[in-house]
Amino acid sequence: MPKDFLAKAADEYDVIVIGSGLAGLTTANILGRHGHRVLLLEQHYKLGGLATWFRRPGGHIFDISLHGFPAGMIKSCKRYWNDDISDRIVQLKNVRFENPMFSLTTTFNRKDFTKLLTEQFAVEQSAVEGFFDTARSMNFYDDQTTTTRQLFDRFFPGREDVIRLLMEPITYANGSTLEDPALTYGIVFSNFMSKGVFIYEGGTEDLIARMQKELKKNNVDICINCPVDKINVKNGQVESVEVHNRTIRTKSVISNSNLRSTIFNMVGSEHFDPSFVEEAEAVRLNNSSTQVYMAMKPGVEIDESCGDLLFTSTAPLFRTEALLSRDITSRTFSFYYPRTRPEGKRRYAVVSSTNARWEDWSGLSESQYEASKQELIETTVAALDKFVPNVREKIDWVEAATPRTFNHYTRHQLGASFGTKFEGLAVSRKLPEQIGGLYHAGSVGIIMSGWLGAINYGVIVANDVDQRLMKQEAAPA
Repeated sequence: MPKDFLAKAADEYDVIVIGSGLAGLTTANILGRHGHRVLLLEQHYKLGGLATWFRRPGGHIFDISLHGFPAGMIKSCKRYWNDDISDRIVQLKNVRFENPMFSLTTTFNRKDFTKLLTEQFAVEQSAVEGFFDTARSMNFYDDQTTTTRQLFDRFFPGREDVIRLLMEPITYANGSTLEDPALTYGIVFSNFMSKGVFIYEGGTEDLIARMQKELKKNNVDICINCPVDKINVKNGQVESVEVHNRTIRTKSVISNSNLRSTIFNMVGSEHFDPSFVEEAEAVRLNNSSTQVYMAMKPGVEIDESCGDLLFTSTAPLFRTEALLSRDITSRTFSFYYPRTRPEGKRRYAVVSSTNARWEDWSGLSESQYEASKQELIETTVAALDKFVPNVREKIDWVEAATPRTFNHYTRHQLGASFGTKFEGLAVSRKLPEQIGGLYHAGSVGIIMSGWLGAINYGVIVANDVDQRLMKQEAAPA
């Protein structure tokens, strides 16, 4: 008989969380800690969403994506998870840029960037300070008409080199473009600028294992391989979810799934106001990515002068269209040294990531698709060879992921890596106004800046749900 992955699930819960990305995990943990009965349903066989990993022969372990986040991650993990997790977050000391306009290494914080901009780029101190102060003062409810390009033109007119330095990493971090509202760039940038870029040292598999242990400590029921087919609504209120031919009742649902999938697939547009449906249909998904995972042979070492993060490009100027093109000119390399996984085998690995469009990969035949993946691998290895000489002979295992890969494993529409564009935030926040007890948490709008953004949005939604449940419990029968 096939395994019943819902065998230990009860028939009713206070909260059902759909999806175990970092936002879903965080909401489940907070609500479980507050004493609510919580069920976490994950369609994959592993927790973590895009914050996950995979193993390959030879003892190789790869993190999905490249994980760099602001210092605020330490505080959020300490407060909403535990010290075991927050104590393992460390700063990346060498963020490196190599492109036709400049070559440099930075600790990626305000002090170092100020020095670089004033000394190496010869920008006036007042312009640098004014730019940083403006970005720092931005809030998600501010003016949305000013674009990121206009922000740069205000402080650094005609300085394409400065735009590249300040913009390229954030485009990787959350998919921002020069045409997007300036606040979608400024808030994320200023978060990183506070103290630099950080990473979880120990590997994603260690992080998720510690999170799962904390969830169980807080009595959260976890069921993997359990894709939700339907969120049932009655009289404008969440009633239950359908999964594996079971109907499980609940007072609240928090979807950590794709925003559009939640509205149109799991709930159904007939349950929402027509004006809301129109607003939701206009929400744009963010771009996807391609990645190449390269593990070195036993005994092969990579000098740490290569950096922790390496932003490379052969394009003469920074342009969003160039970053998304199938003709790849820009790659971000993340170097994983043995200290990244101190408990494992002494292995070195490199992961390359490039922004990508779903439509460039979705329509390929199987033979075309495999050929395109192989071309991606070959060109990426060739690009890395400039920084790690003879790397082709040093590689023990290599494979590629595409937007189709991310769509398959995460069910994100169009393989979107960063949820939706900015307009998705308002739609996400309005869900409980449309249907009582229905919430969404994840990578949307301005809160789409990777791990920290996902966790913090999970915190916001968990507090909303907790208040609702407390009011229901206090209401007279």
